[in-house]
Amino acid sequence: MGIPGPVTPPAMPAPADPASISPGDSLFLPDAAATIAAGHALASSAQPGDVIALTGGLGAGKTHFSKGFTSGLGFPSDVTSPTFSLVHEYPGGRLPVFHFDFYRPATATEIIALGWDDYLDTQGICLVEWADRFPDLLPPHTSWWHLEPDANGRRLTRLAGPPQPSS
Repeated sequence: MGIPGPVTPPAMPAPADPASISPGDSLFLPDAAATIAAGHALASSAQPGDVIALTGGLGAGKTHFSKGFTSGLGFPSDVTSPTFSLVHEYPGGRLPVFHFDFYRPATATEIIALGWDDYLDTQGICLVEWADRFPDLLPPHTSWWHLEPDANGRRLTRLAGPPQPSS
């Protein structure tokens, strides 16, 4: 009997590629690992200048999805929510990622003051959590995604555009 070889970590679950679903359709994500894997899968089709808008309430999985997305582009370090800094820059992958959080700003002017327009003009990816707070700042080619918890996990839904305000 030989010495056992190195232990291979379990692979992330492989949900359907989110890029393949139509607006209005959704994927069931049973846990955080599946949410990360969905972000990772979407990153494979990312192109320079893409804008990814994430919506959903607190704890819906936006940051987990963002972790997977940046990982899918080859960014090697930990990804955290930019809630207090408002933007984190992740260079070093296939494309740079500019990760925004629109939760705390009270006005669009605060976001523009961060250099928002300059970020949009780069050849990187703008990944925006809480994008529905300032939808008018996002360009028409934005890819909109909504995360919503349910009893057994969460749903990732591709949207045709920004969600409509509740009446």
